[in-house]
Amino acid sequence: MASWQRQMWILWAGVLLCSSSYTMVIPLLPLFLPELGVSDSSLYWWAGVVQSSAFLVGAVMAPLWGALADKYGKRKMIIRAGLSLAVVYAMISLVHNPWELVGIRLLHGLVGGFVPASMAIVASIAPEERMGWSLGMMQAASMSGGIMGPLIGGLLSHAFGQRLSFVVAGSFILLATLAVVFFVHEGKAPPKVAISPTQPKTTARSDYWSVLHNRQLLNLLLLLLLFQLSYNMVQPLLTLHIADLQGGVKDVAATAGFVLSLIGIAGILASPQWGKIGEQRGYMRVLIFCLIASGCVISLQYFVHTLWLFTVVQFVFGLFLAGIVPVVNTLVVRSTDLTFRGRSFGLTTSANQTGSLLGPLIGGGLGKFVGIEWLFVMTGTLLVAAGTTVALRSFTERAAASSVQSNSKRTAQ
Repeated sequence: MASWQRQMWILWAGVLLCSSSYTMVIPLLPLFLPELGVSDSSLYWWAGVVQSSAFLVGAVMAPLWGALADKYGKRKMIIRAGLSLAVVYAMISLVHNPWELVGIRLLHGLVGGFVPASMAIVASIAPEERMGWSLGMMQAASMSGGIMGPLIGGLLSHAFGQRLSFVVAGSFILLATLAVVFFVHEGKAPPKVAISPTQPKTTARSDYWSVLHNRQLLNLLLLLLLFQLSYNMVQPLLTLHIADLQGGVKDVAATAGFVLSLIGIAGILASPQWGKIGEQRGYMRVLIFCLIASGCVISLQYFVHTLWLFTVVQFVFGLFLAGIVPVVNTLVVRSTDLTFRGRSFGLTTSANQTGSLLGPLIGGGLGKFVGIEWLFVMTGTLLVAAGTTVALRSFTERAAASSVQSNSKRTAQ
């Protein structure tokens, strides 16, 4: 096995454990809120606030961690994030009111960065012709954690209470960090290029300025923001919706864990395949198809009123959902150079965090008035609109490029 593949599989395992620890805790937090004294009338609102609070800080910090990864090494950022997150997850088991939970979620957003730093290392070491497959496999690792986390968290919550699952989540991320400490060696940093006195220093402001002048990167970041906003409009409310479909909250943690894990199963099956199809047919085509298809599928949840059918539709939705983020990540890598790699993944994380901040707040607010069925329709509409916009923009750019090429040929003749 090639050296880059060994490194990728170690990081794959680390992302798997990191994602498992996350999904053991976060999707089931709405079920933890009544234990903290939250009334039924304000449950939706608190679910949105708790889900969004980490992303408020994370959206600001992600570009900073990305810049530090480029400067000091991505491996160091993985270790920093992993050790910090292990402490944060364990601290959740000690909270006694919703405000304490929000405070720890803010701390969660402050110290994150394990997965984007891992992605940045893989994007830096993988050969260009295997980039789509490599990032697809890393996305599959993240979604595999989406299987393990809700299942383990749901079973632990059912058997021992939710507080124990928070401690186990901290142990998972600690194990992932130790794997990176002992088995991942990022290699020597590229030689530093001498900077002339007249050349401006790289700062967070200059990074944002670079994004504004890179139209393709800017469009991809806006697309990620819209995708995460639409997806997270319904995500914090799914466990409550599953309880309604089941007819009560008895054993709902285990049921919700099983249902939510199906998106992860779909991700394992589909993410690497979407990466291969992108390498063969074009990443933009895959992105457009997955956006439109996932939007159509999730809109069907408006007509679903039984738990088994809801579960089937969730699985199909996950199959198409699995193609969006890895394809966008691949396109981001292709639109930036190697020296900007850590910062580019920091910026994508910031876009993801911003969308994940706004989505639960919008969904939690609207869910109280229109019901989650209409939120499914709104989410689907946004995804279809995003896919249609990308398709029209891609068609326009191809037409413009073809026109320029034709004019060049006529001029040469």
